Amino acid sequence: MTGGHAHALYVHGDGPVHRLRPECKLLAHVLFVFAVVATTREEFWAFGVYAIMLVVLAQLADLRLAFVAKRLVIEVPFVLFALFLPFVGQGERVDVLGLPLSVEGLWAMWNILIKGTLGVAASVILAATTAVPDFLRGLERLHLPRAFTSITGFMIRYSEVISHEAGRMKVARDARGYDARWLWQAKGFAASAGALFIRSYERGERVYLAMMSRGYQGQLPDADAGRAGAGAWAAALSFPAIALVVAVTAWVVRP
Repeated sequence: MTGGHAHALYVHGDGPVHRLRPECKLLAHVLFVFAVVATTREEFWAFGVYAIMLVVLAQLADLRLAFVAKRLVIEVPFVLFALFLPFVGQGERVDVLGLPLSVEGLWAMWNILIKGTLGVAASVILAATTAVPDFLRGLERLHLPRAFTSITGFMIRYSEVISHEAGRMKVARDARGYDARWLWQAKGFAASAGALFIRSYERGERVYLAMMSRGYQGQLPDADAGRAGAGAWAAALSFPAIALVVAVTAWVVRP
């Protein structure tokens, strides 16, 4: 995994959010999500404040809101599940557009939708401003086991390599007139899958031998191993600190 490798979700930039140390951003993200989840569902104003905070953060990161909204589609399965809750919920019911819906189900739907959307939006901004190598180094600096981060890094890197290799093999099949549309044509696809496995295994061996010859000892070098300064931590943690104040206030003013 080269230092210049970046995932498709990453957006190159040089803003203040991009420049923050990854370990600071990771911890800030976890604390922000914790504050959102801990907020009582009845305090609508609190979630409005969280949404405004994320909009401001996206602007600081020079991310278009359309970019963030487009990547929220990952939560569609949870949205569909939440929309089903008012119909199957128990207890008191209320008519909405002529449909008898459960009051508790409506609250559960709102709780899942708003907290899930805010959490996913925060994750999208984190991924868009933190390259994969930096993300993994941040996890290491937060004392996640190096074995885990190394395996994850190689998995991400070589899943893309294998995907590109599979794409090249598909182009080669198409160039030879192969167009598998029927079940009995699956033999050619199975042969391609076997060839792809062999190529991937051989490439993995070559890469491992090359790394061993260069002194690899189970962990990748950290080009920036210094600790984050107090200024970096203060800048990053100011965001979740505001969120935690909002969450506490929401519980205090709760009727």
